[in-house]
Amino acid sequence: MRRLLSTLFATQLHTSTNLATVSSERHLPSYSVTVSGRTFVVGDIHGDLHQLTVLLARLPQLGAADTLVFLGDYLDRGPASAAVIAHIRSLQTTAAAKVVALRGNHEDAWLDVIDKGWPEFLLPRGNGCLETVRSYLGTPQSEAACSADEFNAMLRGAFFPAADVAWMRTLLHYYEDDHAIYVHAGLKRERDPDGQFPHPANVDPPKLMLWMRDRDFFTNYRGKLVVFGHTATATLPAELSTYTPADPTDLWAGPACIGLDTQCGKGGFLTALELPALRVYESR
Repeated sequence: MRRLLSTLFATQLHTSTNLATVSSERHLPSYSVTVSGRTFVVGDIHGDLHQLTVLLARLPQLGAADTLVFLGDYLDRGPASAAVIAHIRSLQTTAAAKVVALRGNHEDAWLDVIDKGWPEFLLPRGNGCLETVRSYLGTPQSEAACSADEFNAMLRGAFFPAADVAWMRTLLHYYEDDHAIYVHAGLKRERDPDGQFPHPANVDPPKLMLWMRDRDFFTNYRGKLVVFGHTATATLPAELSTYTPADPTDLWAGPACIGLDTQCGKGGFLTALELPALRVYESR
């Protein structure tokens, strides 16, 4: 059994003292809402098809009243970016639930590469772009240096099928339902006398919600629950998390926002959150 030592989202939620831990499924405090339908939110995948399929298999059966939200960053670093995108695109047409795919900063970056070129994003090996190229070209993943053919294909994203590029252009910058706001990276406080955090619909340009890493948001945002990815939970302020604070690699539950980037594709695991039950699922 697991007990949270402090109330999560104290102004919105009711703390539960009995929090079961069942292998790949854990629980945050439950709260009461009068809306129907469940939403399952999946963190950054980064080309790791194995962990995606493991995680999805651990979710309960989804129905027409349910929604499955992906927070973006399907590409790069992991070995199977092409297969991850194919899988999510297939879910959008075959799943019983509504499937929402958000744009991550890595999809946004590849669109910039395709439209105008961006070698500064492509060349750092830590960004994992070469792994994406190899997943589409069908060449083995290895530590070998980029070949001339791979480099030329990577420079303007020429290896992407047109259908995948068109799909990336349709990805939403945010999604909202009765339970929460879902965004890849977070919200930036407006620089005005009131200093309010804007609603995502009012963020200009919207790509700010894909790239920002701002401790001010993690620490000071108060409002409707926001679920985000992008920033590895291990780097978020552990002293603010009310969910397993002794394990910084785990899901991060801050004052009014929840972070789900548990470094899948980068040596970590994939995490999903069920709302409104606040039930946590993991691929590990």
